[in-house]
Amino acid sequence: MAAKRLGPAIAVRTDVTSEADVTALVDAARSEFGGIDVMVNNAGITRDASLKNLTLENFRLVIDVHLQGSWLGTKIAGLVMKQQGRGSIINMSSISGKVGMFGQTNYSAAKAGIVGLTKAAAKELAAAGVRVNAIQPGLIRTAMTEAMPAEVYAAKEAEVPMRRAGEPADVAGAALFLASDLSTYVTGVVLEVSGGRHI
Repeated sequence: MAAKRLGPAIAVRTDVTSEADVTALVDAARSEFGGIDVMVNNAGITRDASLKNLTLENFRLVIDVHLQGSWLGTKIAGLVMKQQGRGSIINMSSISGKVGMFGQTNYSAAKAGIVGLTKAAAKELAAAGVRVNAIQPGLIRTAMTEAMPAEVYAAKEAEVPMRRAGEPADVAGAALFLASDLSTYVTGVVLEVSGGRHI
């Protein structure tokens, strides 16, 4: 798997459900930059359907990408960080993993699983100087959420005490905090970025 140089960054095509691919990704970062300081496990898909209509294939697919992908990224990057004696792993959960959403038994289960994964891994890696945290975004303005019917989007937005959807930059800011030295004594936490929804 060849890395492509993009200025100070590189891009490595990765299937997050493949142990070989995630290993190659981490190895490319180590080779190019001399180590790995931060790992953000953020790959995701949706295959929404009611419990009655959700297929086993689409249940497994969502679990594999979100939960197995986060586990592989946490494990493989975590082992490197443990050797380094430092590092920050950030797993992207969702408010759906806290409250469950209609038509998302697969997605909500995966995102709740990421919370358990994060807390368990944080306990295993803390003594080595590696922090593991999770972010639970709420309604964030993206192409995916804006594809919702307007009335559904408006109803969800009305549930937010701040009376607006979040922006991708809001989630990025939380990730930057967890990646930085501003959070050196923070591990095993789930940071909600939801404008107060579901508090």
